Amino acid sequence: MDLRRIVEKSDTKAGKAFDLSIQALIIFSLITFSVSTLEGLSEPMLAFLYVSQLITVLLFTAEYLLRIYVAENKRAYLFSFYGLIDLIAILPFFLLTSVDLRAVRVVRLLQLFRILKIVRYSRALMRYHMAFKKIKEELVIFFSATCFLIYLSAVGIYYFEHSAQPEAFSSIFHSLWWAVATLTTVGYGDAFPITTGGRIFTFFILMIGLAIIAVPSGLLASALQRAGKEIADESELPG
Repeated sequence: MDLRRIVEKSDTKAGKAFDLSIQALIIFSLITFSVSTLEGLSEPMLAFLYVSQLITVLLFTAEYLLRIYVAENKRAYLFSFYGLIDLIAILPFFLLTSVDLRAVRVVRLLQLFRILKIVRYSRALMRYHMAFKKIKEELVIFFSATCFLIYLSAVGIYYFEHSAQPEAFSSIFHSLWWAVATLTTVGYGDAFPITTGGRIFTFFILMIGLAIIAVPSGLLASALQRAGKEIADESELPG
């Protein structure tokens, strides 16, 4: 059987077994990685977790090299989304850094929808893909404007609060944290205005923050509705 078909497709028993084995390995690595962050682990458990990390990274590396080997366009795979994810997951281990990025491979679990041929979820993912394609220009403009607004908010609160709270708002860069927390309506409370001008300014920023949340939600909802209608219309066409 063609090795490329086994590695890149899941339409055969061997291909499905390969993909499901990789998914199981990813889940195992996520569990062991999460356990390793616990405090007070015994020496045997730490040894087990280290051996588990070593084995999973080596298996991920073997899979990565195998995908490069079978790829028809090797450059395309290397710079593809999943190709970069696969590399990022194993690179820190070989660079001998203390950062463990195996968790980034969680995105490969999305392939379970394709492997198990769950049509409902495949159509849902297709709707989201089409929706984002329809509104990508609007989103780019909107998020660019949001970045400008965050900066202007940081400048505004800096001028209102710097003299009253020189430690909390010591610079524009320190004020950026307040601007992000306020515009997203999170409001952690670690930095807040105490002057009258700062509070009035914050009120208007909060009102703008509500719009920032509502606008992309409305754009996405409308695009999803249009994408769903297009998919439904295509499915009704005679084959």
